[in-house]
Amino acid sequence: MLLADKNALIYGAGGAVGGAVARAFAREGATVFLAGRTEGKLQAVAGDIAAAGGRADTVRVDALDEGSVEDCVAAVTARAGRIDVSFNAIGLDEVQGTPLVEMSYDDFARPIGIATRTQFLTAKAVAPRMIEAGSGVIMMITATPSRIPFPLVGGFGVTCAALEGLSRTLAAELGPSGVRVICLRSAGSVESIEDVLDRHAAGTGTTRDDFVAQLTEMTLLKRLPSLADVGNVAALMASDHAAAMTGAVPNVTCGQVVD
Repeated sequence: MLLADKNALIYGAGGAVGGAVARAFAREGATVFLAGRTEGKLQAVAGDIAAAGGRADTVRVDALDEGSVEDCVAAVTARAGRIDVSFNAIGLDEVQGTPLVEMSYDDFARPIGIATRTQFLTAKAVAPRMIEAGSGVIMMITATPSRIPFPLVGGFGVTCAALEGLSRTLAAELGPSGVRVICLRSAGSVESIEDVLDRHAAGTGTTRDDFVAQLTEMTLLKRLPSLADVGNVAALMASDHAAAMTGAVPNVTCGQVVD
């Protein structure tokens, strides 16, 4: 198992991406701590993991509140002894499908503020404990608009670019202490972005199926990554098999972006 005897804290674990990553981590042997605001969603993921023979616990947290994040990290550390992996996949409340020139500044800036705040706070809370342990992995996730000029993504493209920059700066500062920082880049899994696809289809005057076909055609593998694909790559990057990787943005786009 890639993550045997590891403890992983996953923010936004009740969501599609966070849940997929949690299931993959647990399948690979990690004890996973599912953090989020909605207990029902967290319990559903925990139930899936337990049914598959994995180990999961839940923690209520507001990942935008510094005190709540600090309390969460302290609670998980007290229960588990250490945190080996911290993965943040909370929702960003972004507006897509509307041209920038028709969008309010608040709608444009909201995902940038949410993403940079939560990733900064969760990394800041766990980093000192990882530094003390001399090891650990901090993980984020972005998407192809960080590199490809997509229309109608609002502030989401800027958000993704900002997080990739933040991950590199953190990697430079934490690397000497043995702490790695990884930022996955996905092309978006259809299962997790159906409402976004609908908004883009409406904004471009096409159907959802046609819009998905256009995105698929942009990939080298002629398919979009599944949530399972994202979870599998996350597990690999969190494992010791990726011990020589930090400051990296692993490409989980099925070749939609070629680095």
